[in-house]
Amino acid sequence: MNFESNQFYNIAQAIFLIPFLYLLTQYIFKQLRKKHDFFSVKLMNILFFYHLAFGAAYYTYSIFNRSDSHRYFSVPQKEGKNWIDFFGTETTIIDFISYPFINGLGFSYEMMMMLFTWVGFLGFVYAYLFFKENIPLNVKVFKKVDLLTLILFLPNMHFWTASLGKGAPIFLGLMLFAYAILKPQTRMWELIIGSLIVFSIRPHVFLILAGGAVIGFMTGNSAISWKHRTAFCLAVITGLFLVQDQILAVVNLNDSENLIGDFIEFTTSRSASLDNAGSGVNMAGYSLPEKIFTFWFRPLFFDAPGILGVIVSIENLIYILLFLKIFRKNFFKFLKSAPVNVKMSLVMFLTTSFAMTFVMSNLGIIIRQKSMIMYFLFFVIYYFLADEKNRSLGLKIKSLSHSNARLPQAA
Repeated sequence: MNFESNQFYNIAQAIFLIPFLYLLTQYIFKQLRKKHDFFSVKLMNILFFYHLAFGAAYYTYSIFNRSDSHRYFSVPQKEGKNWIDFFGTETTIIDFISYPFINGLGFSYEMMMMLFTWVGFLGFVYAYLFFKENIPLNVKVFKKVDLLTLILFLPNMHFWTASLGKGAPIFLGLMLFAYAILKPQTRMWELIIGSLIVFSIRPHVFLILAGGAVIGFMTGNSAISWKHRTAFCLAVITGLFLVQDQILAVVNLNDSENLIGDFIEFTTSRSASLDNAGSGVNMAGYSLPEKIFTFWFRPLFFDAPGILGVIVSIENLIYILLFLKIFRKNFFKFLKSAPVNVKMSLVMFLTTSFAMTFVMSNLGIIIRQKSMIMYFLFFVIYYFLADEKNRSLGLKIKSLSHSNARLPQAA
C-alpha cells in the first residue's frame, strides 16, 4: 500500500471514530444536563462539530508544517520501550497516555489526532460550565454579540487544542479544576483529575494554579467557613511541598542553592533559545509592561507571522477590546468583594503571564502557550460586566456557591 492510499485509509479510520465519540459525548451531555438545568445540548453540539473542523484544519496544517504531534505519535512506538517506561511528567506523560491506543488498539496518527481533538473539546464543555454556572446572566458586547458565545468560538483557542500533544489535555485539566473549585466537596473527582492532568503535563502551571486557589479562598467573598477554607489551603500547601522536587525540576532548580539567581539564568538562556526558533521578538530589551503586552496581545497585524498570524491578530484585537472593558474605577472596587473563583482566575492569569514573559521570545510559541490561560482573563471580564449590568438593574450578582438564587436572564 503506497503512502497516499495508506493516508486515505487512516483518514477514513479517523472519520469512523466520529460516530462513537459523538455517542459518548451525548451520554456525557445527558449526565451534565441532569446536574445543570442551564446546560444547552444544542449549543454544545454545534461547538462539537466546530471543534472537529479545527481538528481537520490542524491536521492539514501538520502535513505541511512542523508539528510536535508527529513526535508524540512516533516516540511511543520505539522498540524496547514498555508502557511504564513513559510514566512521568511533562512530555513523557503524553507518550504514556498515547501508548495503549497506539500499540494496543492500533490507532493511526490520524486517529490519535481525532482522539485528542475530542479531549480538547471536553475542555470547552467544562469551560462553558465554569462560566455559565457562575454567571447565569447573558452579557452582550459590541452591542449585539453574546459574550459567552464569542468566548467559546474564538478560533485560536480551538486550533491549539485540536491535536495530539499537551494543549488539549492541559486545557481540559485547567477547566476541570476551575469548574470543580466552585463546589470542591461535591466535585472531588473532577478536582483530583483536573489537578493530576495539569501537574502531570506542566508541574509549574499546577504550582501557579494551586497558589491562585489558595489566594482566592483566603481573600475571596465566600460563604465557605474559615475552618473549611483553612483546611483546603493546608491540603494544597502540603501537596505542593510533597511535589516540590518535580516542580523545580522543570526549570532545573531541584538541586539549586540559589533559586532566584539560577532562575534568572535559566530564563535568560531559555529566552535566547526560543528567540532563535523563528518568529522571534527581542523581548530582552523590553520593559515589563512591554513584555506583558507582547505576551497577551501580539502578534498584531504589523508583526503577524504568515496567514495564521493575521487570523490570530484579529483575535488579539478582540482580546484588547475586551480587556479595555475592565479599565474602569469600578473594577478595583469590584475586586475587593469579588468571589473566590474571580480572584483565583485573576491570580492564575497574572502570575502565569508574569512568569511566561521571562521565558517566551517567539511569537509562534506565545500564540500557543497563552491559549491555556486566556479563559481565566475572560472569566474575570465576563463576571465584572455581568456584575455591572446587575447593579444597573438594582441587583447584585452572587456566585451560585453562595446562594441558590438565580439571576434574571437578560439580553
